[in-house]
Amino acid sequence: MTDFPQTTPPSETPGQLGPFSVFDKLNQALGKTFSSLRNRNYRLFFIGQTISNTGNWLTNVALTLLVLKLTHNSGIAIGFLAACQYGPILLLSAWAGAIADRSDKRKMLLLTQALEMAQSTGLAIFAFSPHPSLSGLYALALCGGTLLAFDNPLRRSFVTEMVPREDLPNAVVLYSMIVSVSSVLGPALAGLLVVTLGYGWSFTFDALSYLVVLVCLIRMRTSELYRQPPKVRAKGEIRAGLRYVLSVPTLWISFIMFAVIRTLTNNLNVTLPLFVTGALHSTGGIFTILFSVTSLGGVVGALLVAHRNLVGIRHVLLAATMLGFATLLLGVVPGVRTAAPAAFLIGMASIFYMTTTTSIIQVEARPDMHGRLLSLQTVILGGGLAIGGPLLGWVADTWGARCLMVFGGAACLATVAFGIFILRRQGAKPA
Repeated sequence: MTDFPQTTPPSETPGQLGPFSVFDKLNQALGKTFSSLRNRNYRLFFIGQTISNTGNWLTNVALTLLVLKLTHNSGIAIGFLAACQYGPILLLSAWAGAIADRSDKRKMLLLTQALEMAQSTGLAIFAFSPHPSLSGLYALALCGGTLLAFDNPLRRSFVTEMVPREDLPNAVVLYSMIVSVSSVLGPALAGLLVVTLGYGWSFTFDALSYLVVLVCLIRMRTSELYRQPPKVRAKGEIRAGLRYVLSVPTLWISFIMFAVIRTLTNNLNVTLPLFVTGALHSTGGIFTILFSVTSLGGVVGALLVAHRNLVGIRHVLLAATMLGFATLLLGVVPGVRTAAPAAFLIGMASIFYMTTTTSIIQVEARPDMHGRLLSLQTVILGGGLAIGGPLLGWVADTWGARCLMVFGGAACLATVAFGIFILRRQGAKPA
């Protein structure tokens, strides 16, 4: 048999990429971006939380629009709504985080998600009534905030139990992407339902979405969970978590930055609707569109971060810088068309910032501290929204909605300067 000389296929010529090579590289990139989804339990969690979070965002936007309608675009009213929704997180999340560290997270999530479904059903009943009670809406928002205080640290710390350690950074980023994807779909769906069917159906769809997440939690294989040994209840757990944070410079710097940014900058549930109705003189429908654009930017940002696994303190500083400039840009745009690109950039920067801040906790901190540190982050998140909501609402009513964005952007950049100054003072380089 004659041996033919071997030749290199045109698609594999050095320096060139043929169609198969391009496909392989694309397949490898996608595999890296979504690597944590190879774990069955995390796939179920991803599906359930995407649908449930879409319902949550649907309810948040519909409730904001309903309160704006009932109060004739009052900034103080929207700020008080944020205080009801996130105030309990400030008071309860540290305790809830300690519970998360020593509990069966899957069973606890089944309970909290079922109660949140009941809360959404209550909102639907109020909204379907001819004259919705504003005080009743505030009371149910307070109930939802109380449940969220327990549910949030459970969900976030449960991520570490569904994947092996090598998949953890990717799983953290994809969880952030869940929030971003759902915050694109939820507001858009809320705008559609409010205009066509009314507010009540928005809350009804949210209640129904919890059925999916409950089924996904039930179908998980407990034998495939990477559980930490349950912690024995001890005195001073919360104080131990605080001492641990103060002993790690990258942690306490990022926590201080997070507190300021969450209070004054990244508080879009309050600032964006007031900016749209006040500065841009537009309607609630435009708010849902801009919110979806912001969230779409978050999806793009999450995909980029998922592929790169950016978890260092320098990435936190970079993300905060991007968020500060994007917020300033939104504050000076003249109209809706120019606001959309700025909103998209805010979404990208925001998810970049939130993901890097959370990743530092879950990657660099001791595993037995994850629940407490995530709950501390949740306390700051809730406290920032609860305190910042009424404050920013008052600023909008007093000085105008554009001041919200300018003030928030400047505060964000000030935290970056603070972080760089402290790191240099300690002789450390952002890494």
